[in-house]
Amino acid sequence: MLLRLIWFASFAVAQSSLSVSVTTISGSDKTASLTPTVSLDDIQPSSISTGSGSAIITNSGADNTSTTTSRTSTTPTLTAIVGGNSTTTATGNLTASRTTTTILPTNTQPCNNYVEFCNRKYSNITEVCAHNSPFVRLNNFGSNQAFGVTQQLNDGIRMLQGQTHLVNGTLYYCHTSCDLLNAGTVESYFKQVADWVQDHPFDVVTILIGNGDYEKKDATGKPLVTSQNYVGPIENSGLMPFIYQPPKTAMTLEDWPTLSELIVKGKRVVVFIDYNFDTDAVPYILWEFYNMWETPFSPTNVNFPCTVGRPEGLSTDKYQNMMYMANHNLNVEVSIAGTSLLIPNTVELNVTNGLNGTGSLGLMANSCTSEYR
Repeated sequence: MLLRLIWFASFAVAQSSLSVSVTTISGSDKTASLTPTVSLDDIQPSSISTGSGSAIITNSGADNTSTTTSRTSTTPTLTAIVGGNSTTTATGNLTASRTTTTILPTNTQPCNNYVEFCNRKYSNITEVCAHNSPFVRLNNFGSNQAFGVTQQLNDGIRMLQGQTHLVNGTLYYCHTSCDLLNAGTVESYFKQVADWVQDHPFDVVTILIGNGDYEKKDATGKPLVTSQNYVGPIENSGLMPFIYQPPKTAMTLEDWPTLSELIVKGKRVVVFIDYNFDTDAVPYILWEFYNMWETPFSPTNVNFPCTVGRPEGLSTDKYQNMMYMANHNLNVEVSIAGTSLLIPNTVELNVTNGLNGTGSLGLMANSCTSEYR
């Protein structure tokens, strides 16, 4: 099973990626020609020399059993969040041989709400992602969410995505344009996440930064906003102590640590960025498309095909060894005054967000796993 980061249909507002004739209800009118081509053909990932791997903390034995003092090496391992204890009992009189009964540790602490997730790799868990998580505004055309990020996390969301824009030197979470919906500074949003993470020591959270200014250049022709612009908001918000820095820029499924390892080390926030990454300067903000691929965005096909939407140039061997994000947000194309629009298909929400049946979230999650693993 891959780390499948599912976007609920009820959370998503479409963004243009289909053709030059399609505008979206999000307010974006970018054409396909302006969307950067994401290709891995001419870019090579590397190791991060300043990174550090996660130490494995294990205890022998997966169940509570009684053994003699000699143990075989075939005993399975268990990363235990809580410890066990041992007792010694005597058989016969006090001069008789003694047998040691060891109560092996059994984990009872949920990791991301499930005990069984503790020993799974980060890359082997399905999490629900809140698309445009910060955009909560009643009666606002650009709003995506009904509840703020703290409530989203309380409800079980473990991946957070949102689009940022730089205004007068400050990064804000804005939907397409800060004139449409300005949800406040990136720093204030990160602080809410940091506060929640501080209060929930057994949960791992993922942040995907959407760089809405990826096309803009500064006076020297360099990208206006890169990973470096997010260092200040991360550090000032209190999020930095929790951020996990992987040992390399492109992590395979086997490279990722388990949730237990992240939790024990206290590095429980994983950060990605979609465009203008700079892992040389900021190694802990990973490029999304070195580490996961996405199914097509703004899908209108109720069958939700599990095909690679981006990045381009992925071989079968590569994408089968990467995490992926399933964009499960059903849209419908309508025509208004001669202009084609993609809008969320709210009529089918109960089906789209359902567990079973054609078009359901559950079916897509299961079919993607079967197809790509």
